[in-house]
Amino acid sequence: MPADRLLPDSDAADLLALTREIARDELAPVAAEHEEQARFPREQFRLLGRSGLLGLPYDEKWGGGNVPYEVYLQVLEEIATAWMSMGVGLSVHTMSCYALAEYGTTEQQERWLPDALGGDLLGAYALSESHAGSDAAALSTRAVRDGDDYVVNGTKAWITHGGVADYYTTMVRTSDDGGRGISTLLVDASTPGLTAAAPEKKMGLTGSTTTQMIFDDARVPADRLIGPEGAGLKIALSSLASGRLGIAACATGLAQAALDEAVAYAKTRTQFGKPIISFQGLEFLLADMAAAVDSARATYLDAARRRDRGLPFVRQSSVAKLVCTDAAMKVTTDAVQVLGGAGYTRDFPVERYMREAKVLQIFEGTNQIQRMVIARELAK
Repeated sequence: MPADRLLPDSDAADLLALTREIARDELAPVAAEHEEQARFPREQFRLLGRSGLLGLPYDEKWGGGNVPYEVYLQVLEEIATAWMSMGVGLSVHTMSCYALAEYGTTEQQERWLPDALGGDLLGAYALSESHAGSDAAALSTRAVRDGDDYVVNGTKAWITHGGVADYYTTMVRTSDDGGRGISTLLVDASTPGLTAAAPEKKMGLTGSTTTQMIFDDARVPADRLIGPEGAGLKIALSSLASGRLGIAACATGLAQAALDEAVAYAKTRTQFGKPIISFQGLEFLLADMAAAVDSARATYLDAARRRDRGLPFVRQSSVAKLVCTDAAMKVTTDAVQVLGGAGYTRDFPVERYMREAKVLQIFEGTNQIQRMVIARELAK
């Protein structure tokens, strides 16, 4: 990661320096082994919690860092550069806290946020279903009020941290009034009737567990309703606007890692008596990769600064998610090309980077959905 980053103040620079140290010394050395063994890095998340990195954009009164989103996203990029599963996991955890931080009561916030931001509780975000991915308003997991509880039935799909999270910020249907009939429940992982299906067998991000979550007459206390009934879709869409910036930052970090690896290889690999980086064909390819990474970073930082200033940023968030994830796919693919046959083997990390990049164009709203959001924002 380039060190000449523009930061708001010296505290932010110190935070980035701490993050780089943790990423370099604690995350990067074990990333490949965890990914190869599909082992979830729970201890590494606890480390981030102890280091104060799990609650950066949230208020200090709950144990957060109260840092601007611009700074939080740069932290996220640093972590993703070292280990993509950790970057995505931090982004998802941050999004799982959003509903509670923005829409919860003071009592709810004081009860759950300190442990979530401190690393004692790891969160997941449960919106998608097998038939309700891009069409979030079509979800059918139902919660029926029964005394002091909601009885929940249905299946959530593609849940990052499924089966290992301590709580699930879950969107459920509480009435048949379309999108206005969706509500948000903060569901404890130990809730009777809540189980995780077998982990999905994924192309990449194998260290990050993804499962279906099955609700079978799961009884959730009514005091775990976040916001009023019927506000769930609004909460979900608001969460996603910020969450997409997290994925954009992660994508930029992954692209940076691929660029770094490609440049290092091109400097040492010789053909015809000289390093391949001196050949114009490779020079131009690497230059385009660098331009894509720098452009992606500028795009997500622009959206973050708008968010920090209280300006509308929905369109800019979708632009960032689209631009950064497409850049990550292109840069990681080109990194494999730079390494040639070596890049196609698991002896080098670029083949893993390429596999990890693909899902970035899919989750938190596919890039086709981002184009629809951008166009609709323009139409307004």
